[in-house]
Amino acid sequence: MPSDAKPAVVCVFCGSTAGNNPVHMEAARTLAHEFHKNNVQLVYGGGTTGLMGEVARTLVALSGPKAVHGVIPQALVKIASSTNGPDSPEAHAPAAAGGKTAERVVSSSDGIPESEYGVTTVVPDMHTRKRLMATKVLEGGPGSGFVSLAGGFGTIEEVMEMTTWNQLGIHRVGVVLLNINGYWDGLLAWVRNAVQDGYISADNGGILAEARDPTEVWPTLLAYRVSNGRMQLNWGQE
Repeated sequence: MPSDAKPAVVCVFCGSTAGNNPVHMEAARTLAHEFHKNNVQLVYGGGTTGLMGEVARTLVALSGPKAVHGVIPQALVKIASSTNGPDSPEAHAPAAAGGKTAERVVSSSDGIPESEYGVTTVVPDMHTRKRLMATKVLEGGPGSGFVSLAGGFGTIEEVMEMTTWNQLGIHRVGVVLLNINGYWDGLLAWVRNAVQDGYISADNGGILAEARDPTEVWPTLLAYRVSNGRMQLNWGQE
């Protein structure tokens, strides 16, 4: 890649827990190695546990802290390094009052050391988090996009929002499901059913791409082509 070319920026959505099948943690590590080999920078949800922590920690070890940018809401900072996960009592504590609007980079004293997990930006809420992650992706070079590993409600909500944004014409980059051991088979079957029943056009049914192995993710992003069925809307600065 030319020295003045922008590196690709890929946002990874994934679970903040390890799950019960070690194949998903291995996929997170392998994906980080693929990013390192292809000079890809990572933006992710800022957690230090589970698949989130694994992909970030691995890429920092390989490429250095500047290759990873975590974005986390203030309310989740205290549990970012907790092994109790999202069901711990702290996870349900209300966000700090005061209506914070400015982003800030946390220091090691906040519990998310840059030397292990890269640069972390704290934002006031979930909406700002997703918007900033998307902005970082859209500022990246060719091959930038969104990838989803295994995860729960939050993961599927994030990946489907970025799929919808593509359909609406807000962005034109790839959205890829890393479908390890058929984890996302049910979601892909739903897409096919929605196309068959006329709720998603046949062209737009391909907006959400699939990779069956971590080594397929980068080639899939590079080869991604926008759907002819997506809306051509003017979103201003979106």
